[in-house]
Amino acid sequence: MKVSIITITYNSAETVEDTIQSVLAQDYPDIEYIIVDGASKDDTLSIVNRYKDKIATIQSEPDKGIYDAMNKGVHLATGDLIGILNSDDFYADAHVISDIVKTVQSAGADGCYADLVYVDRNETSRVVRTWKSGEYRHGQFMRGWMPPHPTFFVKRTMYEAHGTYSLQLRSAADYELMLRFIHKHGIKVSYLPRVITKMRAGGQSNVTIKNRWRANREDRLAWKMNGLQPGFLTLIRKPLSKLLQYLPR
Repeated sequence: MKVSIITITYNSAETVEDTIQSVLAQDYPDIEYIIVDGASKDDTLSIVNRYKDKIATIQSEPDKGIYDAMNKGVHLATGDLIGILNSDDFYADAHVISDIVKTVQSAGADGCYADLVYVDRNETSRVVRTWKSGEYRHGQFMRGWMPPHPTFFVKRTMYEAHGTYSLQLRSAADYELMLRFIHKHGIKVSYLPRVITKMRAGGQSNVTIKNRWRANREDRLAWKMNGLQPGFLTLIRKPLSKLLQYLPR
């Protein structure tokens, strides 16, 4: 099984090298690494180009935002399985992709997800919060559940069948895509019960309480776009659970 990993960058010079190195350190032998850059104005591309002989595709051009860039990466991907690792994130160890492939193949699944830890932006050995996903059961999206997108891998055929990231949403298109794939269309997903991704705290939709509640409005729109009605717990539990990611332990 060939695995495509897509990294989206824009002025990511401070963190992108950690991301790249975590991908190149993987022990899985068949990885297609794609970097889609939004015409960075800092040293991002000079850092990326240090590793160009080990990166399948490097594309740099203006885009319409992070989800437009993700769509570009998906269209470039030729792997059987696609994962997205943003330039603030990095894999926990060298066995992540091997374990993902084993999990998908043994379950005969369409996709896979796992656990994630938020780490301090400057001291990445310090864990701020753990996101433990748990096994998926149908209907859990109605109760505010979602898997962490940076751990989500899905077969390319699922993008071909069910579409890519919506550009109508500014911060919740990843949520909408997983809602559409898993809840609406019922693709089979398998859970890998371990931390595979480390994310620097401070993502676009979670930096402040105000931003988190704005993102929750987008979550509601995600349901509406799919002709679905969210459950009460979706409207309450999801924003609260996301806020808890940033409270001190």
